[in-house]
Amino acid sequence: MKAIALFSGGLDSTLAVKLIKDQGIDVIAININTGFGSTKERLTHMQNMCDQVGAELKIIDIQSEYLQDVLFDPKHGYGKNFNPCIDCHAKMFAVAKRVMAAEGASFLISGEVLGQRPMSQNKEALQTVLEESDCDGLLLRPMSAKLLKPTIAQEQGWIDIEKLEGIVGRSRDRQMELAKEFGLRDFETPGGGCLLTDPNFAKKMFDFIKFDKFELEDIPVMKSGRHMRLAEGAKLIIGRNQEENEYLEKIDAPKYIHITTCDLPGPHALLRATATEADTELACKIILTYCKTSAQNKYPLEVNGKIRTSSPFESRNAIKPYAVMS
Repeated sequence: MKAIALFSGGLDSTLAVKLIKDQGIDVIAININTGFGSTKERLTHMQNMCDQVGAELKIIDIQSEYLQDVLFDPKHGYGKNFNPCIDCHAKMFAVAKRVMAAEGASFLISGEVLGQRPMSQNKEALQTVLEESDCDGLLLRPMSAKLLKPTIAQEQGWIDIEKLEGIVGRSRDRQMELAKEFGLRDFETPGGGCLLTDPNFAKKMFDFIKFDKFELEDIPVMKSGRHMRLAEGAKLIIGRNQEENEYLEKIDAPKYIHITTCDLPGPHALLRATATEADTELACKIILTYCKTSAQNKYPLEVNGKIRTSSPFESRNAIKPYAVMS
């Protein structure tokens, strides 16, 4: 007997896997990459948690499919920010069902807890997700199974419902008890992890789609830097520290050109390749304003491999009107 677990690496999904493993069922933990979640550090954490509970970890990339089917026209709308949680969960369960068939597994599990998130984890929302993904009966939620209608796994006698949980609400007390009981280490308490739920990231997304078509190559650009919308509509992204500068420098996307200072320390920046001459000049002035410079002097910058000179603003206050996210 084998099950497919939708796995985030959080405590709830780890405990859900452990509860099913302890009933003698093999579990493949799949993390579905939409492009707006896991980092390399997160992947290391997920592998650590899977190792502790004896599950195999697989990463399933659906970035292109997610942009096309879910992100910009969610049937059930967005949450507080740019998060189409119900549609997103339905897509993930539909993908998990495909994996289930490919792996010869018998059912699905997730770490969802009834009532933990008022909008996306109430009984109505949980049922809607099952119907939208055509997974009704296939998906077992071990953390709240005693409070939900029986699934195929229970009806067929594959699992013992008495060995599962009936957790409801936002308290973490029972999860912490189970973590101690199972001897889990280095676990994370449940929380966000999806950038689309972050208010600042949502601002960047709403700004982006006002001016441009969002495509796969735009995802990494959105994840770092200080974002600005220039006077004639071009997008400018400026690194805020060495880590972000190095990240932006590695991005190779035809939509954007790279700008760096030449003879003085400064941030790395990306500018929309279709920027007008006025916006390109404005970008250079903004970049220099984040350096140790004087408004009375001109300084060289490398713009898409070519050298040009510009001068900074007198003050960073002049930049504020262009900031999407500081």
